[in-house]
Amino acid sequence: MKNAKILLMIAAMPAILNAQFGATAPATNTTTATQLPLSGRSGQSGSAVATQTPIPGATTSVNTLNTNIQVTGPYSGSASGTAKAPFSGKLTLKDAIGRGLSYNLGAVGLTAAVRQSQGQARSSRSALLPNLSGAFRENLQTENLQALGFRLPILPALIGPFSYFDLRATLNQTVVDITALNNYRASKEIVAANQEAVKDARDTIVLAVGASYLQVIAAKARVDSERALVETTDAVYKQTADRRRAGLAAQIEVNQALVKAQTEKQRLATLQNDLSRQKINLARLTGLPPNDNYELADNIGFSTPPVLTVDDAVKQALDSRPDLKSAAAQLRAAERSRSAARAERLPSLAFSGDIGEIGPRFNQGVSTYTVSGL
Repeated sequence: MKNAKILLMIAAMPAILNAQFGATAPATNTTTATQLPLSGRSGQSGSAVATQTPIPGATTSVNTLNTNIQVTGPYSGSASGTAKAPFSGKLTLKDAIGRGLSYNLGAVGLTAAVRQSQGQARSSRSALLPNLSGAFRENLQTENLQALGFRLPILPALIGPFSYFDLRATLNQTVVDITALNNYRASKEIVAANQEAVKDARDTIVLAVGASYLQVIAAKARVDSERALVETTDAVYKQTADRRRAGLAAQIEVNQALVKAQTEKQRLATLQNDLSRQKINLARLTGLPPNDNYELADNIGFSTPPVLTVDDAVKQALDSRPDLKSAAAQLRAAERSRSAARAERLPSLAFSGDIGEIGPRFNQGVSTYTVSGL
């Protein structure tokens, strides 16, 4: 019964984490984080899926639902986090979720995509901002008048050398450019889509790490239960052997007790291997070394998930799921990009001007300027 309660906890993981840690977990058993890269297509895939498989119970008429979490894609790995966050050997649920959010590859990759899209947005915005530049030139030159068409005998063929300086500031400003404006708005929507994708990835990590933590607890409970059963079968075998020596039991009963005891020991070894595997999987999700040399500090009990109707669940999903918001921002970005392409046939207006001093020497310079509209 204890094992069944722990297994039910995995299915109720989103509600438990939301209640205890304030994390927003997905409303369904399957959640997939999507990335919107600069091309507008999804560049990262991965998911954390809760599955249930029946396993035989104590009797042939009763099966137990065994809930597992299947993590795929970049969410199944993480960067090493022990250097930045030392580990004491005791892992709490809060610490596991925090390490997963910091070092899991799913969040790391999407965070880099956000920074990349923010850089693209700044680049798109620069086309709408004033461009101010300055330059200083000092020229020393000669001229061939005959090459320029002046072939009079009274004129020398070569004049110079002569020099002059030019100190000038130039300002370029886009006044009306619908294409550049829509490109900037599209890049802002891409940033919003990536930010929502990061939130979706964090929800996926919370589900994956939290459910894996509960799976380790469930595996440990199965090991403890099986260890007690091994002790019971060993005691039964010794008791049967004593009865056989006293002439109160047949040899076949001793053999049956021995087979039972050895079978349970084999099952215990299998469950211990499964516990080690679950701990290694949890370590891989949270940036810990991929081994089972740590202990869980929290032993979470069973609690009933909150009651939620189908209509309320659908409304909550439509209002709060970041993957839907990311898809909506992706759609808006595509619409802005289409508007930018259509606006290429429209005229644009830009302003350009410069002002500076030019002359043969610094004390003989005069101010000149140029103003033009494009």
